[in-house]
Parts: sequence; C-alpha cells; structure tokens
Amino acid sequence: MAMVRVAPVPVQVRTNRFNGLPNEITWGGDRLRITRLVAIRDERSAYPAITGPRTVYEVDTATLRLGLTFAHRSRRWAIEALDGFDQAA
Repeated sequence: MAMVRVAPVPVQVRTNRFNGLPNEITWGGDRLRITRLVAIRDERSAYPAITGPRTVYEVDTATLRLGLTFAHRSRRWAIEALDGFDQAA
C-alpha cells in the first residue's frame, strides 16, 4: 500500500530529550510506540509563509506507518498521512 494523505489530526508526541526525535504518539486514547524512523524531511528553509516552517517524519509503529508533522511556529504535532502495512511482508 501507499501512504494516504489525510486531513491533519492533532496528536501528542513524546520525544527523546537529547535529540528531539519522536518516541511515542498518543492518538485519542491509544499509545503507539514508534519502532523505526523511516525518513525525515526538514522544511525550515522553504515553506509557505502562512504555515511556517515544519519537519515531516515518516515513522513506523507496530501496525501503521505514519506521516508525522511538527509545525515549528505553533509547536504542534499532527498526523498527515498513514499506511497500514502487513508485518509479514
């Protein structure tokens, strides 16, 4: 499957206190531990003025791959893409 763009869903994210990388996502009542950091896209250099700079992380959890976004100006995390994948594949 491919990553599917969704309307931004606000989430709470726990990060590593030393490097700032996400460790755990709280989405509604569910806690999702991040098992792997797949990719990072830093958009601090080129960004729309209305939204401000952001960093996009592609992360794996036990059941989902998520496109996780951190908006630097508002200091908020959101999920903007997701993909359910099969662990056996």
